Amino acid sequence: MRRAAGWPSIAMLVGAGLVTLAQAQSVSYSGHMGDKALLVIDGAPRTLAAGATQAGVKLLSVNADAAVIEVKGQRQTLALGGRPVSLGGANSAGGGAQIVLTAGFGGHFITAGSINGKAVEFLVDTGATTVAMSAADADRIGLKYKDGQRIRTGTANGTVDGYRTSLGVVRVGDVQVYNIEAIVLPVSMPHILLGNSYLTRFQMKRENDHLTLDKRQ
Repeated sequence: MRRAAGWPSIAMLVGAGLVTLAQAQSVSYSGHMGDKALLVIDGAPRTLAAGATQAGVKLLSVNADAAVIEVKGQRQTLALGGRPVSLGGANSAGGGAQIVLTAGFGGHFITAGSINGKAVEFLVDTGATTVAMSAADADRIGLKYKDGQRIRTGTANGTVDGYRTSLGVVRVGDVQVYNIEAIVLPVSMPHILLGNSYLTRFQMKRENDHLTLDKRQ
């Protein structure tokens, strides 16, 4: 049978399929066997051992509750049975408008992201007025916070001297926002707190263990 003019060849279709497999759009964690995780990448189940990579998704670690992956140098924590996490895909330039997070251990929402292009890990904190981070994290990502305003603020360990600064670009998933107020404190912090200077840029909705952030226009 002759192929109609303008139809793609089988080789072209196969090539397109290879491109899709090489550039994962979404991933979720559905189970594990020892040090191997069952990930669903773009709807297809894949079994990965710690340290292995498929479709651009590298498995860093896995336990009964969560798997930690790395995509393009950024880490994501996937809760067992959680919704698929967007890896950017067509909106890899940061033009996305929605973030969906799944609660992890203790009901906290923790997610990988970046500040000014440097990989970080955030903890959503609706009780924090601004984004807050330790001086150690600020130094690691090259933030020139000492050019900002000096402040005194209270912490669990008492009053400390910190700095108020602005973050040029904050990204989570395929969503970018700009010029976010932050404070840098000389205290140890396991995560960067994603406070209300960031969260007020979104409409927030929580349903059970899922938090959806829709970017305001």
